[in-house]
Amino acid sequence: MNEIELNVFLFADVAMTSKVAVVTGSNKGIGLAIVRALCKQFEGDVYLTARDLGRGEEAVKILTSEGLKPKFQQLDITDVSSITSAAAFFRETYGGVDILVNNAGIAFKPATPFSIQAEVTLKTNFFATRDVLTHFMPLIKSGGRVVNVSSFMGSLALNLCSEEFQQRFRSEDITEDELVGLMERFVEKTKTGEHKKDGWPELVYGVSKTGLTTLSMILARRLSKERPHDNVANAPFAPLGAGPGWVRTDMAGDKAPKSPDEGAVIPVYLALLPPGATEPHGCFVTEKGDSAVVKSFTLKLGLRELS
Repeated sequence: MNEIELNVFLFADVAMTSKVAVVTGSNKGIGLAIVRALCKQFEGDVYLTARDLGRGEEAVKILTSEGLKPKFQQLDITDVSSITSAAAFFRETYGGVDILVNNAGIAFKPATPFSIQAEVTLKTNFFATRDVLTHFMPLIKSGGRVVNVSSFMGSLALNLCSEEFQQRFRSEDITEDELVGLMERFVEKTKTGEHKKDGWPELVYGVSKTGLTTLSMILARRLSKERPHDNVANAPFAPLGAGPGWVRTDMAGDKAPKSPDEGAVIPVYLALLPPGATEPHGCFVTEKGDSAVVKSFTLKLGLRELS
């Protein structure tokens, strides 16, 4: 069962034209549902992206048959040349990006050898998403939004890490380079079977999302310094309880009680926060509304819903 967490950044608002939203990994599941909702609610072009051209175009046909008008851009987040090509397209065509939803991600079945799970999962969920952020963050227009889809499995994984690792992931002074080193260390230790002895849990997907959540906060702190007139927010959301729910996808399974469209509610809500919004800001969101905001990032490992 995969729970979902969202990390969102807000930028100061300036009047602009030719608005555009980009959703990674959106040819199916929650990603497709996010594109569907944005097509209905966002006043601008909405791009469905996928690494496979055929699957992406087929997904566009599905939405077109529903009377929507999504656009398509091929994007394989594990291929840096694909990322740079897509970034160049949006820079040249739109002068940047207004909304970026990093939804692309993978999870393995338990039968897959652990070291293979670790290498491939972190390559996609952490390292590739980091590459997307590296190339797209400079393109985010004033008033833009960046939403990173993560997972509460990251909180669980971090709680099972050694005290040393927990301290570093929670630290306000952890750097991006240090974080990358920790993620690389986990992958290398799985190859020799020494990851548990080294202080890591048996949760590959969770570790990848621990990395993504920590990266989001590092970027939030950096943006506060580099773009002091912009607002930066970090908002995770839990699909169980008050959140939109455990969602039926290929990755999470077909026994989940919620549909992808229901799972898309919170990421779309965060992506479409109104102009001038100052919250969520450096905090977590488990459902729409102020009552669900957990303002301390240090609570990310024991997230609770506020009543």
